[in-house]
Amino acid sequence: MYKQILVLFFLVAAVAAETAYFAFKTHGTTDEFVFKLTDDKRIKHARDLLSGATDDEPYVMGRIRKQTASYNPKYSFHLDPEAITFFNMAIEVCDATLPYLEEHLDEACGAFLPGCFYCPWTSKLTREVKDVQ
Repeated sequence: MYKQILVLFFLVAAVAAETAYFAFKTHGTTDEFVFKLTDDKRIKHARDLLSGATDDEPYVMGRIRKQTASYNPKYSFHLDPEAITFFNMAIEVCDATLPYLEEHLDEACGAFLPGCFYCPWTSKLTREVKDVQ
């Protein structure tokens, strides 16, 4: 009986959890940066930004991981889906453009982007990515 309840709980949790992918660019970028969201509230916020339902907290912030993600193959890093948020203002020490971060990735997580936090002030959400493989 307990095993059936536990299985049912996990099935309901799996159905309730959504995964969505979005893209943004920063100043001077030609290639979009794709990131993964797994939090329903953040997914809704990103969709609201794209639809124009809100303009609050329009910039993307997250903790970088120094490895390529399958859904973001044009960059040597990705954002940890559990650590992504949106912001209006942030401290300067976490700001950089995508090309600058890619070029200086070996320096990131030290004096450059301490704690691996990345908050590109010029990030602009461009679209929801539906064709992720």
